[in-house]
Amino acid sequence: MAVVDPSAGKWASYGTNIYISRQAPQPLGTVVFEEIEAKAKEKLKDYPGAFLYAGGSAGTNATYRANRKALDRFAIIPRMLVNATARTLEVRSLHLIISDSGIKYCILHKTTIFGVTHSSPIFIAPIGVQGIFHGDAELAPAAAAGKLGVPFIMSTASSRSIEEVAAANGNGHRWYQLYWPRTNDVTLSLISRAKANGFTALVVTLDTMSIGWRPHDLERAYIPFGHGVGIQVGRSDPVFMARYGREPVHEHPDFPYDSEEKNRLFLAGDEKTKEGVFFGMEWLKECNSGVYRDWEDLKFLRDNWDGPLVLKGIQSALDAEKVLEYGVNGIIVSNHGGRQLDGAIPSIYALESVMKSTKVKEAQASGKLTVLFDSGIRTGPDIFKALALGAQAVLLGRPWVYGMVVGGEAGIEQVVRHTLADLDTTLGLSGHKSLSEIQGKGNAVVTKLDFVP
Repeated sequence: MAVVDPSAGKWASYGTNIYISRQAPQPLGTVVFEEIEAKAKEKLKDYPGAFLYAGGSAGTNATYRANRKALDRFAIIPRMLVNATARTLEVRSLHLIISDSGIKYCILHKTTIFGVTHSSPIFIAPIGVQGIFHGDAELAPAAAAGKLGVPFIMSTASSRSIEEVAAANGNGHRWYQLYWPRTNDVTLSLISRAKANGFTALVVTLDTMSIGWRPHDLERAYIPFGHGVGIQVGRSDPVFMARYGREPVHEHPDFPYDSEEKNRLFLAGDEKTKEGVFFGMEWLKECNSGVYRDWEDLKFLRDNWDGPLVLKGIQSALDAEKVLEYGVNGIIVSNHGGRQLDGAIPSIYALESVMKSTKVKEAQASGKLTVLFDSGIRTGPDIFKALALGAQAVLLGRPWVYGMVVGGEAGIEQVVRHTLADLDTTLGLSGHKSLSEIQGKGNAVVTKLDFVP
């Protein structure tokens, strides 16, 4: 007998329902990434630094462009005459049931990451300073993720507190992303707060020990942290605030954020603005101090975090193998969406290289290491390619940020829904019924073109 998970097919009806409604997808009016991006840019046109904080990248944008070109070089190999009528975006596991009539097969559909099952392979990527994009800031994606049953990853650079974001996420599944503080006392305070508020995994970003070379920010001297925006995790932290004889506060920075007006107020001696600048610079010294960690520093985090420990920013197979020596449970193959190192390897090429490692593949197969992918995901076919090359799930970033700029929480929900509907369609048209049929199958399901389409 086949037992079908009730969530199976939950994303497939999205496109059909649009046709039935006889109107464009709402609230964004389109499902095309570039069109949503353009709408977001238009909405923030009076505050151009805000759009470029999401849309801009490091240096010449070479890494950003390479991420997309490299994904486009992989092409899906469709199979025909496969009964893919009933599909699931959950990975399928097979269990035996013995009954009086003999052995029956019970098929359960699960995407299992660190023992938790998910209905799709998408995680909401950690994005900092969301208070410059929308008035609801991090509360919008946290709530949307909780409603859709999609895991949410919160950034240390959030413009809302850990406690507020956890409350907005409700019973959702959430991880906490750590920009590694300079001091151990603040580090312990942050991860303790995360644990107390239901964040189950700790994601340590490795590629941002200092801020990347970003010409679009430099030409405007644009750094929201410097005005106290995106430091709300710090302002609400009792250990950090105690250094200055102050109580923690759960504040919401003004929206829209106007960098030039903040500079004017600061120069005019406005006390509130001066306080924001002071704490902003102090928090930058703590979390973007320029102190570069090494492998031995991981021991402190491993000793003080009893949940899954995930390293974000792995791009080398050698590093992916090395994590196995330090009690790390997972990696996110990522180049920060091209925002940190200009001229870096495309993230999908890094994933391809990492998954050629026998050590990594064996660790993944045994459940010792979870491999996730980030940087460049825009569509269902992009997700298909990343999973085919060995990722177990992907992080979605810029697409939902632009959806939030245009449509708030509802805009985020639309982006997640239409991206997963696109993946469901891609799965069926390529001749597959479940993600387990493609995950890690490599050149059996995708091929690398000798040209860029």
